[in-house]
Amino acid sequence: MEAVKLKTIVIVGGGTSGWMTAAAFAKVLRGKYEVKLVESDEIGTIGVGEATIPMIGLFNRMLDLDENDFVKKTQATFKLGIEFVNWSRLGDRYIHGFGVIGQDNWTVDFHQYWLKQYLAGKAKGLDHYSINTAACVHNKFMRARPDLPNSPLAQIAHAYHFDAHLYAKFLRGYAEERGVQRVEGRITEVQTREGDGHVTAVHLQSGQKVEGELFIDCSGFRALLIEGALETGYEDWSHWLPCDRAAAVPCSSAPELLPYTRATARTAGWQWRIPLQHRIGNGHVYCSKYISDDEAVATLLANLDGQPLADPRPIRFVTGRRKKAWNKNVVSIGLASGFVEPLESTSIHLVQMGIAHLLTFFPGAGFSAADTREYNRVMQQEFEWVRDFIILHYKATERTDTPFWNYCREMEIPQSLAERIELFRSHGRVLREGNELFTKVSWLQVLHGQRIQAQSYHPLTDLLPEDEIQKYLEEVESVISTCVDYMPKHADFIAEHCKAPSIKTM
Repeated sequence: MEAVKLKTIVIVGGGTSGWMTAAAFAKVLRGKYEVKLVESDEIGTIGVGEATIPMIGLFNRMLDLDENDFVKKTQATFKLGIEFVNWSRLGDRYIHGFGVIGQDNWTVDFHQYWLKQYLAGKAKGLDHYSINTAACVHNKFMRARPDLPNSPLAQIAHAYHFDAHLYAKFLRGYAEERGVQRVEGRITEVQTREGDGHVTAVHLQSGQKVEGELFIDCSGFRALLIEGALETGYEDWSHWLPCDRAAAVPCSSAPELLPYTRATARTAGWQWRIPLQHRIGNGHVYCSKYISDDEAVATLLANLDGQPLADPRPIRFVTGRRKKAWNKNVVSIGLASGFVEPLESTSIHLVQMGIAHLLTFFPGAGFSAADTREYNRVMQQEFEWVRDFIILHYKATERTDTPFWNYCREMEIPQSLAERIELFRSHGRVLREGNELFTKVSWLQVLHGQRIQAQSYHPLTDLLPEDEIQKYLEEVESVISTCVDYMPKHADFIAEHCKAPSIKTM
């Protein structure tokens, strides 16, 4: 028996989440559904999602994008990881690099052999054993070379920094070329159906009425449909992630184009630095309980690489998630579904996962309750995986210099995270739960980078003689160093392959 199909899908809100959804639907649904996107030129978008993680490569490949063209049109640069400064102690810095560390061999993970030697004072820092982190240190970049399968050059994993507004514009063009209809206008009323409460239409200030059967709420923090109309409810995580505000400002470029994001801990939060081809994106995420707005903005402006190109833009938020990402016939994606601060560049990833899981559980006209429940379960899991990883950065600190860091160090944390920390402390064990976003290598780099000390290593590490382990580590380091020497500078790679045209930054 053939399923009864939906006919019309209405996306409420543009920006990154709205146009990512529209582009994905345009590609996957192949014009078999009517897709409309309603947005108003009068309403700005948050646009903080300028840094990404390698999973975005799957999204771009799904759209069949040409990477060089994408990079040029979004003023993008390449990203190999994130540098964290001052998180555990003032003066500390480490890199959470993408990709792999070392090369697994024998019985246990590579990092266990490294850990044995490190605890004995015979191994260097983790950044010496990863092509991504070593390249960050030297400002090098190139795409992975799959034609060299036995080389670390085949293991390079990259993401992007890009201008969020240009990205939305780029995807808008992609979606409209494939049949998505953009409707301009400010929404003044959301119409629901008697009986089941499903949304049936949105009314615009112009008097136009846009009807649909499936509604995607990409209206940002306003959450016009999922909360405004359906009153779904919100789970507040600010007791674990107390930062509740941000100030964002672009500045002129620095002399050297770094292939990584930088997150610098401040007195009551942290500051991001995202290098683009035409400017640097900056922002200060902070807790208003411990610092005033004026102080936060002053701190941000005092720590820029160049002249500010605009006035700092304030952003207010509450970390957490919608109690149901999918309620009735409304699916919330992006900031409408929840917010976890962009410390590990996961905002766009959560948009991507919202889209991917929706396509997995794409509804028929009947809206199966089982599909909705499972979508909500997997999206809750996606958010909680990110939440625990972000909390780790705050909890794992030895800083005692401000009330904010004292609170973070002493706060209670989710049991799931406490168990991970305990497991690592005992024998350096790092486990990955199912298909969770962050790999064992990611957890390892942050746990170790923030001075959570493993007391010992996996006992089976001792099956290999110590001299063989030492030789192996030295070989890995040497090969990676040779590969990094071969790689071009990040700026040189961009100049050769995907230099964007100059644009005004004021």
